[in-house]
Amino acid sequence: MSAHVPAGHSLLVVIDPAARATDGESVRIAKDVLRAGAYSVKFVFPQSAEEAEHALSHRGRRHPVLLGDDAALLRTVRALRRDRTLGEAALSVVPIGPRASLARALGVPEQVPAAARAVLDGVQRELDLLVDDSGGIVLGALSMPCGAPVAHTAAHWWTPVEKTARSLARTLTSPIPVGGRQPPPLRRLRVEADGVLLTDLDQPVHEVSVRTAPTGFAEVLVSRPDEAGATDQLRAVARTVTVSGRDFRYRADSAVTGPVRTRTWTVEPAAWRLTVPR
Repeated sequence: MSAHVPAGHSLLVVIDPAARATDGESVRIAKDVLRAGAYSVKFVFPQSAEEAEHALSHRGRRHPVLLGDDAALLRTVRALRRDRTLGEAALSVVPIGPRASLARALGVPEQVPAAARAVLDGVQRELDLLVDDSGGIVLGALSMPCGAPVAHTAAHWWTPVEKTARSLARTLTSPIPVGGRQPPPLRRLRVEADGVLLTDLDQPVHEVSVRTAPTGFAEVLVSRPDEAGATDQLRAVARTVTVSGRDFRYRADSAVTGPVRTRTWTVEPAAWRLTVPR
């Protein structure tokens, strides 16, 4: 679901310190575009996460805009969620920094001028959020063990599956995945989707990937070897995903967390809005 960005809106632009340090020229370009096109702009230059959170919580009616990378985006979403204002206004992002693939994957333009123009004349896209039982959030995808998510190396699996919480499908692929990447080492993980057991500790897996879908569900992929040596991929959609195992680590967006023995992720539908091009 998308909505137009209000005309004549005023902006609070939070400029992450890492963006200023790594690419000051891109920051200058984004500031010039926003200053020229917005009704009113307030730029803030926080020196810490606490200062950024304070500025966001006192923004009034201004729309929040971030100039920064993936880490800054995650901090901003967490701060707005803690402040219980995540759903009040769409967040806009101009990706600046060496690690800004997450915002681009969510639909934000890669080029700074285009991303800044989208802040001014884009549309608001509702997005789901994955929240775990320790308070962590996932905007894009998570995988375990903590290698690159399967979706990054075999993106074809990310096509929509049946829009039901307990839809399962199984496909067989070649023993060597797309791009020639060797399968990750086998791990023993128990995976449940809405209480339905997908795989247990007696069935070693190569990888488990989870990502929000645009339907209020999480899409789950379990990759494990079959008896013939090929990779058996088990797919499911669910609102709640629980993974258990012995001291496993997982990658949530770009951050590695763990070790943990169990973790549950729950989908919060339409939890936040991101400004993207029309």
